[in-house]
Amino acid sequence: MLDLFTIFSKGGIVLWYFQGTYEAFGPPVNSLIKSIILQERGGDNSFNHGALTLKYKLDNEFELVFVVAYQNIIRLSYIDKFLDDIQRAFRAKYEDALRTRSYGGNFEFTSEFRTTLKDAVASSDAQKKVEMKSFEESSKSKKTINSMIMNAGDDEKKKGAGADGTPKKKKKKNKGASNKGTTNGVPAHDTTNGVSNGTMEDYQPKVTNDDGGLDEETRQQNLMKLMKKGSKPKEKKEVKKPPTKKGKQNQDWGLNGKPRDFADLDFSKSKQPVEATDPDLENERKNVGESATIQDLAEESSDGEEEEEDIRQDAAKTKKSSYGLFSMFSGLVGSKKLSKEDMGPVMAKMRDHLIAKNVAQEIAEKVCDSVAKKLEGKVMGTFDRVANVVRAGMEESLVQILTPQRRVDILRDAVEARSQGRPYSVTFCGVNGVGKSTNLAKICFWLVENKFRVLIAACDTFRSGAVEQLRTHHRRLNALHPVKGGSPNVFLFEKGYGKDSAGVAMEAIKYANDFNYDIVLIDTAGRMQDNEPLMRALTKLIKVNQPDLVLFVGEALVGNEAVDQLTKFNRALADFSESQQPRLIDGIVLTKFDTIDDKVGAAISMTYTTGQPIVFVGTGQTYSDLRNLNAKAVINTLLKA
Repeated sequence: MLDLFTIFSKGGIVLWYFQGTYEAFGPPVNSLIKSIILQERGGDNSFNHGALTLKYKLDNEFELVFVVAYQNIIRLSYIDKFLDDIQRAFRAKYEDALRTRSYGGNFEFTSEFRTTLKDAVASSDAQKKVEMKSFEESSKSKKTINSMIMNAGDDEKKKGAGADGTPKKKKKKNKGASNKGTTNGVPAHDTTNGVSNGTMEDYQPKVTNDDGGLDEETRQQNLMKLMKKGSKPKEKKEVKKPPTKKGKQNQDWGLNGKPRDFADLDFSKSKQPVEATDPDLENERKNVGESATIQDLAEESSDGEEEEEDIRQDAAKTKKSSYGLFSMFSGLVGSKKLSKEDMGPVMAKMRDHLIAKNVAQEIAEKVCDSVAKKLEGKVMGTFDRVANVVRAGMEESLVQILTPQRRVDILRDAVEARSQGRPYSVTFCGVNGVGKSTNLAKICFWLVENKFRVLIAACDTFRSGAVEQLRTHHRRLNALHPVKGGSPNVFLFEKGYGKDSAGVAMEAIKYANDFNYDIVLIDTAGRMQDNEPLMRALTKLIKVNQPDLVLFVGEALVGNEAVDQLTKFNRALADFSESQQPRLIDGIVLTKFDTIDDKVGAAISMTYTTGQPIVFVGTGQTYSDLRNLNAKAVINTLLKA
């Protein structure tokens, strides 16, 4: 059932592996490492790669990774428990080698692996089996057809039936019984006063009359017995008097020391009266008292000596442990392992802190789960605090998130494209009002400063004033970098409004190739992520022209909306391209970064969602207000209290 299983260190050394039906061992594991482990996306321990589902478990104490892969169509309920069992078995077998990081030996684990797998499958099969009862053992077999038929008169029959279902017999009143509350002349049980008035045996008829009833004398005797047993004297209820209001009284202190209290306060032995006793008896009593006193003193002294000896032994142990050379070094190395319970309160505060710094709630929860999984089982030092360890782990994870999977170097790529005889093209996309055109002009200024000739393609044929805005930027940029003779460094390619943006971009790239422009910056219309017609137009532009770089322009003011925007942009580009390898977003330009103070969480949200780097950060209104993202500075600001 399992296609592959591997155990490797976080440094990349494969200690042991099992290969089943899947032939290509490296690609799925490498994809898991690049996409999940290195990007700190460990909130969910599963990952899909083609037809395979990969699950992994981290051992933070020994820096190990356990990975298992199986087919997507199979649902294996025992995988998580199986990973835990394999981890424990491997640690137990090679604990000494793992502690010293001796990875050069032979880590044979095949027999233990097969045994553990067999036990896991057997346990899973046993849980799936449900004990089925036979029909004879079930309660349905005891029901008859007649018992399941409901008739209209059933309710009335049940009312007249007894506890056992048999109809109640009507009792005939005795003709000779004239007293109420009697049956056949016998007084009924009266429980009015809460006392049982006797049983039927107490009132057995002794003499009967001609009609079969009791005679008058016997009836009167039974009534007298009933009155004696049933009558109970009524208890008089005590009437509580309302409390009277007392006036102010003097406080009476217990030991005032008044002269009349001297006798009560005198506890001396002389106060006790001396009884006249026999002298011999008095001497014997005195000897017994002295021996008892000596014995008590001996016991107290022995107890004191034992306590002093215990104190001396404890002091010796403390002194030995305090001044031992080995204990001095062992005190610097802790032995406490972090658990989820230890990190729970700290992680909850950290999550709230990230959300307050504008990190999307979903992303904050995933990052905290990833850090908790990464730190679980890690050995803490003696002087380490849980909060400090969690903060250090969070800082390391955030740096890893902001570090790009691939390096985006526009200058290097543009030089390479120029050597190939073609222009380097960049497409800008994003929602309305985030500053696409303004930041396009900033990047154009930066490229001209680096001696590149730039062509701007006005492909926003939807919004009124978009072309005029680019004309203003074009005029100002050429004024800042004038050229004596020849073509200018910045050229604006426009076709007006209402045209197909994909066609305009294609013509612009062709024009740049003909007139030796190095870079083409393609401006597109702002669109909401739910606007399907405009998203289809953007997908068509990217698919037809295949730009070298697709940049998403987003503002740093957004919180949870950043996740929604990037997710739906990528989904639309993938769905509407009708290609097996669609072009998605390659990088991010984060605008209005100077307006958010310390609320820098949008950088984490956007990078975590796409896995792509933040290429530029807009920090002002002028052309020079463009910066590269400093990951450590952003994280220090993010984690600052």
